[in-house]
This record gives sequence, structure tokens and C-alpha cells, in this order.
Amino acid sequence: MSDPILRPYRDDDLDALVAVNDAAYPAVPITPAVEFAELVAMSSVRLVVDDGRPAGFLLGMPPGLDYRSENYLFFSARSDDFVYVDRIVLSPHLQGRGIGPRLYEAAFAEARRVGASEVLCEVNLEPPNPGSLAFHSRLGFVEVGRQSTKGGANIVALLAAPVGGNLTA
Repeated sequence: MSDPILRPYRDDDLDALVAVNDAAYPAVPITPAVEFAELVAMSSVRLVVDDGRPAGFLLGMPPGLDYRSENYLFFSARSDDFVYVDRIVLSPHLQGRGIGPRLYEAAFAEARRVGASEVLCEVNLEPPNPGSLAFHSRLGFVEVGRQSTKGGANIVALLAAPVGGNLTA
């Protein structure tokens, strides 16, 4: 197996990443290409896992955006000193190969670069995503809240990790 590379997002990645995103449902919502492109445009961290083709990504957002995500709004009310990971998705064949921590290392590096004190994200509790909860716990994320989203269809754990520490997986 080759070692996938992390690289910046390119406009020609859009269709492949929408497919990767939508294949991960219900861990992340199905997202039309136009909406996905808007998320990318708002993101300060736009990383692609390239395994000969785009096969995963991380989108991280700074504070102060006009972004109506319920989870982003929760974190924005709590702090203005963060990088918010809106999405991290890997194709199944890449999971368990240490790539998720590499993506987060890059997100933490960006947070350090801009002087943010924490990296934030959420993980579904309903529908359950125990693998993601365990992954984020290994990286030092702790729950700072819970909320019902999407009109009660989902319940999420809102997670934070300080920027200062070293990541471990």
C-alpha cells in the first residue's frame, strides 16, 4: 500500500470529495456540490487525502464566519479563539492507517499558526458514531456540551482539545 499524501484542496477535487462525503452518511450529512463548495470557501483548513485520487478531507473553520451551522453557532457563542473542524472524512480503505491523526495534526498546526487556543468539533451521539468518539478521545478531545440538532433528528457531543498538547492516537 502506498502512503497517501495530504495536500491542499483544489477546485477539481470537488466532485470526488462530495462523493467521499456522501458515502460517509449518516456520520456526516449528504451535501450537494454547491453547498460543499461553500463550506470549502469558508474553511481556513482545507486538506485532502490523496491516494492516487481524493479519498478524504478535513475542513476547518475560523471564528467570526456567517455560518448558520447549529454546532458552529454553539462554539461561536462559547469562544472566538478556535479552529472548528466542520468535517473530517476518510474513505473506508484509509481508515485505521493513521491518516486521521495526521489530518488533525495539520489542523492543530494551523490553530497554533493563527494563535487559536483550541480545536473544536462535534460527533454524533444519535445516530451513534462510537468509533469517532473513541478516535477523538484518543486525540485529547473532551466533551464541553451536547445539543439536539436538525430539529431533533441528531444529538451531538460538542468536543474541544487544547492546542498546546501533542496529539496521540
